[in-house]
Formats: sequence, C-alpha cells, structure tokens
Amino acid sequence: MPTAGKVFVSTEYMSLADISVGLEGFREEDSYQEGDVEIELVTEIANLSTDEGMLTGLYSYDYVVHNYHRGKVLPSPATKEVLFAFTELEERVFLAAVEKKAIANRVANRLSEIAFGEMGVIVEARILPETMKAFHLNNAESTKVIFFENMDIPNLNKISLYGPDIVNTSLFNEYTARGDPWYVLTKSKKHGHTVGLVRDGSVTLFNSVDQGQYLNYLKEEILSMTQPPRMPTD
Repeated sequence: MPTAGKVFVSTEYMSLADISVGLEGFREEDSYQEGDVEIELVTEIANLSTDEGMLTGLYSYDYVVHNYHRGKVLPSPATKEVLFAFTELEERVFLAAVEKKAIANRVANRLSEIAFGEMGVIVEARILPETMKAFHLNNAESTKVIFFENMDIPNLNKISLYGPDIVNTSLFNEYTARGDPWYVLTKSKKHGHTVGLVRDGSVTLFNSVDQGQYLNYLKEEILSMTQPPRMPTD
C-alpha cells in the first residue's frame, strides 16, 4: 500500500531539543454540540522521541462524523493520528508529516503554531525544476511519468509524458525546454523505492515500507533536494 507524506521547512532555526520542549505535553480540548449530543474533542501530541538527529511524535485530533443508526443520523467522535518528524540538516530544520497533502498541511500549520508560536514559520519545502529534472535523469531508465507546468505555449498549462522510454524522446527534450517538471514517478536507484515526487515536497512511496522507513528515505534523499525557504521581510 502506498505511503504518502509531505516535507516542510522552518523559516526560523530552533534546536530539536527546544522544539521538543515546546511540543511536550500539548493538549487542547474543545466541545461539539448537536441537538442533545455533546462530544468532547481533543487535540494532543504524544510519543515524542529523539533518535539519530530526528525528533518524532504523534499528532492526534478528534473530529465529528455522522453515522446512520436506527433511523437517525447521529454525530460521533473519530480520531486521526499523524506521525511527524523534525530533522536538522545543514542548519535548517525540516518537518515531515506522514499523511496525504491536505492533512499534512493542516498538521504543519498546527505544529508551527505550537512549536514556534505562529502559523507560517513552517512552510512548504519546495524543489526547483532543475533539481526535479536531475532526479529524473539520475533514475532515467526507471522513470515512467513526468508532468510539466509553466509551459510557454498559450492556453497550455500542464502536459505529461507516460512510458518506459521518456528520456529518449524528442518530446521530453521539447517539453523540458518549454516548461518545468513538477511531478516525477520513478524508481530511486540509490534506495530501490518507487517514488512519486512533487515540487511542493509531497512524496509517495509505492512499494511496501513502514512509516519509519519512509521517514528515513525522506531524510537520506529528499531533504537535500529542497531549496532554502523564502525568508519573511519586515
């Protein structure tokens, strides 16, 4: 089953020890009422642990779902748990959230508020088009899909190539000259994982890995591919 997640980077430096202190013991309670039903909703951070330069933890939050029961649609609580990891690399602090893009973005914003005091300190870890192209060329024989954006052809915004011999086609050279790669599906020669990589730092591994292996892969290959974040101006 594929494992999805997304990489973020902090615009401010904070040591993993200080981040851990800021996150430790965080718990937030809220209430939801619908008719006669009142539900307590909890958001909390648990299982913080630092090992080999990586601070991992579990961000969990409750939300309300509606289920049909005996002729009525009733609200009930559900819990979402998201594994996250902070990592230091080259004097930058990265965050990885192991979940699909929308939820990963939500978790990143909340962790930014909790650890750094405001939303927007943790931002997307973006990858330059030339870095995406280099990643593809390093694994060219295994690349099966490339999407291009920012095409210079009027009214043509995005275009894609599928197939085992993409790099050997004239279309690849033409599209590379006319646009920017924003998604690549290939097999990492270095790690053996089948990877779907997006320029916004979203990463999906399509072979079977556990979440720990997923985080290690991000640390070993993806983090160094990202560009420094744009720093806020006064």
